[in-house]
Amino acid sequence: MKRLFLIALLVLLGTQVQASAWPREKGTGFLSVATRPKWPQDISTWTSKNPTDQYTTLYVDYGLSDRFSVGLDLGRSVSGAAKIIGYVNMPVIRPENGLAMSVQMGFGTISKEKVMRPGVSVGMPTRNGWISLDSVAEINLDTRSSDLKLDATWGINMKDNRKLILQIQSGIQSGDPHFMRFAPSMVSPLTDKLDLEFGGAYGLVGDNSMGVKLGLWAKF
Repeated sequence: MKRLFLIALLVLLGTQVQASAWPREKGTGFLSVATRPKWPQDISTWTSKNPTDQYTTLYVDYGLSDRFSVGLDLGRSVSGAAKIIGYVNMPVIRPENGLAMSVQMGFGTISKEKVMRPGVSVGMPTRNGWISLDSVAEINLDTRSSDLKLDATWGINMKDNRKLILQIQSGIQSGDPHFMRFAPSMVSPLTDKLDLEFGGAYGLVGDNSMGVKLGLWAKF
């Protein structure tokens, strides 16, 4: 039932997770890189303080024109396997009236298998920040199986150009139970074009891990 709910939500939204609902200005770009070490929530099971899992993500988005941005998404898929996805993103509702929406189509590999990744991002500003929903369907082109993910984000603009990001990440891998985790972070400027992001993640449903996130945002 929960899987059907996510599928229905993807359809209602227009059929991703990093792409922004707001269009990228032509000739400008955004890059983020982060490392994510993880540990079991049950500390009594630890045999070492070293992370039991760790991976790095890289995301690049560039405004190719007033209508399209292109990008690259490297890291981990819904299933936890390594992914390399290239995509094109296009706004379908511009933010002049508040609500913004973009749709995306990506192609690449997950665990060296070919995938198609349609998606959508919806967002709207708040009095002191923004809220957004980002959904993705990772479709294996050989088996036709699909993994689904939905992130809900509340961003709060703070003093000194800092940002507090509160995010709920959820998804379903084909054949497995759904998962949900809480992933808050703080973004602080280092220079005019470079920000530091520090945060964490804590599994709520179907995920018994906890972790931290250390990353950099760059505008170019």
